[in-house]
Amino acid sequence: MPAYDYDCKDCNISFTIYVSIQEHDSGAKIKCPHCGSDNVIKKISGFFAKTTRKS
Repeated sequence: MPAYDYDCKDCNISFTIYVSIQEHDSGAKIKCPHCGSDNVIKKISGFFAKTTRKS
């Protein structure tokens, strides 16, 4: 499952959640695990892919 990083605007903590792509794309509300607020913003995150094919 992919990891998504968020910042809570109410308590100013950062957290990571692991949800399936289908759950994430369904628009489900993400809540802060610390304070329970849904006033969160998704961080920009990078990714990499490893293949056996040469560039």
